[in-house]
Amino acid sequence: MSRYLHIGGVVAVGFDAGGAYLLVISHSGRGVFSTADWRRVARDVELAYPVGGVGIGIGPIAGQPVAVTEMDYETGAMRVLGPGGRFVLECESSGIAVVEPDA
Repeated sequence: MSRYLHIGGVVAVGFDAGGAYLLVISHSGRGVFSTADWRRVARDVELAYPVGGVGIGIGPIAGQPVAVTEMDYETGAMRVLGPGGRFVLECESSGIAVVEPDA
């Protein structure tokens, strides 16, 4: 199954230590998505860009440092392998395509 997460202005993405949540940092704030069903479980409109490749979690991962991959602004895209290779995130500034191997 594949999904598309509509998120404007994607800056960086990363997973919590257990791989249960995806932290998305955008030019409009931060969001957290459950990797079980891709529902957004938290949203914060306060700008909090990553520093040194680390973003700070909100919601169920509040305060946790999360290693993130930042957008390649030369190509306008980034590709991130999910925990355990369960899926691939194809990110662009307007959103994230979640591609699972069985799709």
